[in-house]
Amino acid sequence: MNSSSKPPLSWRQRLSQRSGRETLAWGVVLAACLATVWLVYFWTERIAIGKLQASGAQRLEVYVSSLENALEKYDFLPKTLELNRDVIRLLQHPEDPVLVDTVNHYLEQMNAQAKSSTIFISNLDGNTRAASNWQGPDSFIGDNISFRPYAQDALRGTPGRFYGVGTTRLEPGYFFAHGIYQNGHMLGLATVKVNLENLEKRWVQGADKVMLADEHGVIFLSSMPDWKYRTLAPLSPAIVEELNRTRQYYSKQLEPIPFVSDRQLGNGARVISVREQEHPDTPPKTSSSVMTQIKLKSPQGWTFIYLSDLAQAKASARAAAAFSCVLLGFFMLLFFYLRQRRAAVAQKLRAREDLQHAYDNLEAMVEERTSELNAMTQSLSQEIDVRSKAEQKLHITQNELFQAGKMAVLGQMSASITHELNQPLTALRTMSDNAVILLERGRLDDARRNLAKISQIAARMGTITGQLKIFARKSTTSLTSVSIPTAISNALFLVERRLQVENVRFTLQLPPEDIFAMCESNRLEQVLVNLYANALDAMNGSDVRSLRVAVECTPEHVLIHVADTGPGLSTEVYEHLFEPFFTTKPQGLGLGLGLAISEQITRQFGGVLRAENAPGGGAVFTIELQIATQEEKHV
Repeated sequence: MNSSSKPPLSWRQRLSQRSGRETLAWGVVLAACLATVWLVYFWTERIAIGKLQASGAQRLEVYVSSLENALEKYDFLPKTLELNRDVIRLLQHPEDPVLVDTVNHYLEQMNAQAKSSTIFISNLDGNTRAASNWQGPDSFIGDNISFRPYAQDALRGTPGRFYGVGTTRLEPGYFFAHGIYQNGHMLGLATVKVNLENLEKRWVQGADKVMLADEHGVIFLSSMPDWKYRTLAPLSPAIVEELNRTRQYYSKQLEPIPFVSDRQLGNGARVISVREQEHPDTPPKTSSSVMTQIKLKSPQGWTFIYLSDLAQAKASARAAAAFSCVLLGFFMLLFFYLRQRRAAVAQKLRAREDLQHAYDNLEAMVEERTSELNAMTQSLSQEIDVRSKAEQKLHITQNELFQAGKMAVLGQMSASITHELNQPLTALRTMSDNAVILLERGRLDDARRNLAKISQIAARMGTITGQLKIFARKSTTSLTSVSIPTAISNALFLVERRLQVENVRFTLQLPPEDIFAMCESNRLEQVLVNLYANALDAMNGSDVRSLRVAVECTPEHVLIHVADTGPGLSTEVYEHLFEPFFTTKPQGLGLGLGLAISEQITRQFGGVLRAENAPGGGAVFTIELQIATQEEKHV
């Protein structure tokens, strides 16, 4: 035996080495799991922030365009004032009271037409000689504006542009100034003040957080009132002195926003946090992080700032990290389960071997146990076969249910087509009779127009029969911009003869301008015809028969009201009004599908069809549709 060989390790030493290796391995696994969770959190947050950044950039473009459009329409206005002879004569003869009164009235009228805040005329010394607010107690007449930068720029021959708080009424606004010339010589200045507060009010009413800062970093327009007249950074003494000299913000306290952290993301985006203090006696707290996106606007040097709350992005990242933790935990539990099961199986095998060697007489018992296991295996195989057959039956049943659903939808569509063709057929029968009478009387022109309308109704019937394909393929329905007055007129054509025969008074209330909504014209007319016919049927026994159609608009919707003077809706009828095959008409006069189909069509438009009793009696059916935007009207 070699004396230099190492002695064998004891079982305690081997156990210690094995325990050390397992501890190291589990430490590596834990570190890998933590790294995986951190990577999931990091990438999920990064993707969510990227989406917010892209959305914010689009919103910034919209806000920049709206501001430019609001300012550009006033850019030409100061220069046009030198075209007025009375303005030139006033600057030449400033003490003439008649000229002062004439120019004041002219400026007042011009200001009302332009919808600006104030228009005023100043001489070369900066003294205001006439103003649109000459009648008010805070009139600009007599004020000196020579200290304002826009006046100094205009006196130097360049157009003056300036945003500031007024020193007379403390009203902020944007000033446009231009020199008034005659024969190449400057006589004075014309200034137009525009109030941008209306633009800011729209920001406040919206859900976005947007701000506009000047070239010094002073926020003068903001959708968050607490940040207005705050600064993005502390102002230098030189800038403070300049603002005091020009009185740009007059008595406003320009305090900096207390940023806690600031991290650059790229593309002009940054992640910031702000220290907030609700009350002077409470300690300040740090708000959640927000992402800022900045877009510069020239030539004013202003800066548009858009804020995006990162709370949702962080929540998504935390949810993804939590899910990864759960998933990793599941795999670890699965590993432990398989390891424990393997150890249990190994232990059973060792025990079985020990028992085999110790008790030879247990061979019969082992054979018996084996037979039992075979029986269990056979039972499991039979159970698997039963489950496979049950799954096949389930698939067959599901296919049958799907086919039955398809047949039910096709049946409903066929019933709706049959229901809707009755009205054009009635109109064709009535107008054909009229054509015969007109031909007998020799009124060929009237008969020709009547036959042309019959052709239109026949084409209309062909269009109605094509609706079965539209109902069967709902996903291909495309919404377009439809003129509501035109749709009402087209639908009214099919019941016009019935209105005359039944002596029904018809009134139509439309807005002065054409109204467009997002829908499909043919199917909207189908809904209107059905509502007209139902209203006429409801007024059969009424002493006063009046059908009223009114259209009104909200910023987002178009409302079409169809009102009658019938008996109204009872509680029982109202509860089942839009159910298929429910009708209050006598047997054979209706299938009870009209309102159900109309409600389904309106819902496919993204709208709502509802009904209620009118205050003066009768029922009112209202169709609510999405209003079409200016871009959609031209599509």
